[in-house]
Amino acid sequence: MPLSIFGFRAMWSPGLMGVLVFFTVLYFLITTTWRKDFKYSEPLKKGEAISFVFAMIMIYVIIGSPIDLMSHIMFTMHMVQMAFLLLFIPIFLIIGIPNWLWKTTINLPYVKPFFHFMTRPIFAIFFFVFMFSVYHIPVVLDYIKLDETAHGIYTFVLFMSALFMYWPLLNTVEGEPRMKDLQKFFYIIANAILITPSCALIMFSSHPLYATYTDGETWMKAMALCVPSSTLQGLTLSGPELFTDMTPLEDQQLGGVIMKIIQEIIFAVILGRVFIMWYRNDQKNADRMTEEALKERQRLSQNQYR
Repeated sequence: MPLSIFGFRAMWSPGLMGVLVFFTVLYFLITTTWRKDFKYSEPLKKGEAISFVFAMIMIYVIIGSPIDLMSHIMFTMHMVQMAFLLLFIPIFLIIGIPNWLWKTTINLPYVKPFFHFMTRPIFAIFFFVFMFSVYHIPVVLDYIKLDETAHGIYTFVLFMSALFMYWPLLNTVEGEPRMKDLQKFFYIIANAILITPSCALIMFSSHPLYATYTDGETWMKAMALCVPSSTLQGLTLSGPELFTDMTPLEDQQLGGVIMKIIQEIIFAVILGRVFIMWYRNDQKNADRMTEEALKERQRLSQNQYR
């Protein structure tokens, strides 16, 4: 059955598009026209602008396009949505916001202590894993999928936990605490390990866990979060089986596998970048020490001939 039966509004979320356009315009106003009003301001870099715009586009693709509608129909697409929303987009959002704007925001009186607490590496990683794991407890996910307010609040907090988790890895703001390259290496590995039990529960379960993807009546109530009620009332639907050939268990297991694969790919890329940076810094230090040793040897040799 085609997704078009749910209508344009459900498939393309014009309201979200308007919100993202607003934030994009606000971003460029702050970083260009209004920049002179800020203490630490610097000219906007091309890479920062591209990263921010890309993050906005990806947010719309993930939660404003038919992918969001499909995430309410298939658990597999829900996990794809979660993987990109939590593990991919935050990287570009952090990079896209200029360091001076981060510094200005972080140094606000009530923001600074809260931000520094939330971005402590050990707390940040456990908070993110906790929020992700709790979200995928069957009773919690089914409740959130049936309540628009709970869904919005929890998704926002979960996304913020992902930003806090990535901050220790990506932070380049002057004066802010930074992790050493070797610490980043173990931080990434710990993240990959800690999130595994949640994925394993989903992948290796012998039965479907979520009523919002298996029970027809509950599924229809969950669909009301993204499809206007007037549209749903005019449709005769029995459940998600109308849109996929997979059984609920196969759909659930595939979702867990895809989440883990996407996570491993993203973390592997970050791990590779951290290793390269660590190697380059190590080589620079070695070259500097060699150069200093040669200079010291030359100095001693010159003193010997005097």
